[in-house]
Amino acid sequence: MARTPPVPGPAAPDPARRPIPRHLWRAAALSGMASYLDAGLIVSISVNLAVYRDGYGMGVWMAGAISAIVTVCIAVGSLVGGWLADLFGRRRVYNWDIFCFALGAVVVTLAPNDIVLLVGVLVAGLAAGADLPTSLAVVSDAAPAWARGRLVAFTQVMWMLGIAVAALLGFVLSTAGMTGARLVTGQLALAALVTWLLRARLKPPAGHDAPEDRAAGRETEDAAVPHGVRAKDIWTRAALLPMAATFVFYVTWGLGANTLGQFGTYLLVTVSDASQSLATGINLAFIPIGVALTLAFVRVADSPWRDRLFHVAAAVQVLAFVVAALTAGALAGMLVFFVLYQLSNPFAGEANYKVWSQLTLPAETRGTTQGLTYALSRGVFAVAAFFTPALAEYSAAVLLWSITACMALAAFAGVFVIRVLVPRAPGAAARPHPRAART
Repeated sequence: MARTPPVPGPAAPDPARRPIPRHLWRAAALSGMASYLDAGLIVSISVNLAVYRDGYGMGVWMAGAISAIVTVCIAVGSLVGGWLADLFGRRRVYNWDIFCFALGAVVVTLAPNDIVLLVGVLVAGLAAGADLPTSLAVVSDAAPAWARGRLVAFTQVMWMLGIAVAALLGFVLSTAGMTGARLVTGQLALAALVTWLLRARLKPPAGHDAPEDRAAGRETEDAAVPHGVRAKDIWTRAALLPMAATFVFYVTWGLGANTLGQFGTYLLVTVSDASQSLATGINLAFIPIGVALTLAFVRVADSPWRDRLFHVAAAVQVLAFVVAALTAGALAGMLVFFVLYQLSNPFAGEANYKVWSQLTLPAETRGTTQGLTYALSRGVFAVAAFFTPALAEYSAAVLLWSITACMALAAFAGVFVIRVLVPRAPGAAARPHPRAART
């Protein structure tokens, strides 16, 4: 007797298209302020450094110390802050590190001399670093599996906005001397204070109701308060492999991105023979493009397109640095480089690292492990930044080919995360995989 073929039911809704409740977007925005303040602090110190040098009569060593200490303090803060968050409770640290940043930013803004300025930078840098892994862990804990990618990726939009606001204010207030410099950092202090007040009123979620979260054993993850992380909890295969893979990706990709961020204008002027106005204008012109494309990444962060686009964008990113290296930093080559890099970076960069870290790292040690990868990477960036001007003077081609190699290694590390670690992550069975989505 022939069987009647089953009538297909309605197709299951795509989780990536499921609307995210407003309160989760609010939590993501408040957590994303860590990225906004981190980027804003770095850019503010950069654009104000010449003003500080003249206003305070700083020597070259003090100017160098203030520049270096921002990166070093963010690295140390990430290392300690993530561990403290897992030890004493993420929400407790989440609320207080933003308050400490506000205090440091106030000191920077009102500093009467370079010594007080250095103290303010020290406090703000440590607090900014501590807030980075903590805030990402908090928003990840609050997010159901089907929305985690979009909510975590949204923090990268806040990072781009931090760059945009600080750079724009620095450009508009460039002739206002110390008053302009105080306004640039003052907006960071104000933003941190407002964020602190809003975070204090943020209620923890009551628990997830999504079946994929319950299947992954995550229904109470966000409500749990860790009571300490032991070393053996970190040095396990479940934690060590994703921590190592995401670190390799972030540190190799970040060597290129950090060099461009800190020395992009410098290289355009000293290597490409561009004028200061043209070099500054090139960087400013690409900021809105970066914000728009990062928003586009947020839309696909929970879909198979997130990892599909990574393969294409990573290849384009490597090609961008190949063009720059082949032309040895000539202006025409650098213009092509900037176009290719800015179009690909949002889909193969820090946003991917943030999402992959939250998907693959164990929830109970997420603050500590991501703090470690942040701290070690920022430490490498600080050392590399010290040698970059000298290497650029010796040979721009050597510098650019070295970065090209780093970007290629980052691409391979990213493919490993996509092919090996993401499919093994908790709740991966409930998420569409790029290969499965094609059938």
